[in-house]
Amino acid sequence: MRLTPKAGRDGIEGLKPTADGGMELAVKVTAVPENGKANDALLRLLAKRLKLPVSSLRLVAGATDRHKQILIEGDPALLDAALSSLLKE
Repeated sequence: MRLTPKAGRDGIEGLKPTADGGMELAVKVTAVPENGKANDALLRLLAKRLKLPVSSLRLVAGATDRHKQILIEGDPALLDAALSSLLKE
């Protein structure tokens, strides 16, 4: 996942190609990248869009990098459906 802080609006931009030929989710937040504010905004945005409590999401890598890894706890089938609908928006 690639996070862009200090954006004009919060939003999920969709899947974007990476330099290594893969794909990653591009997300923008208005929060500044200071004291974890942008990371918190990212988790809140994802939780809201996935209709999950913020406590079920955890940043596991990339705290100070634009590229993030998020752990999402829950039923895999429900998470798959939620993520699929998120990407179709």
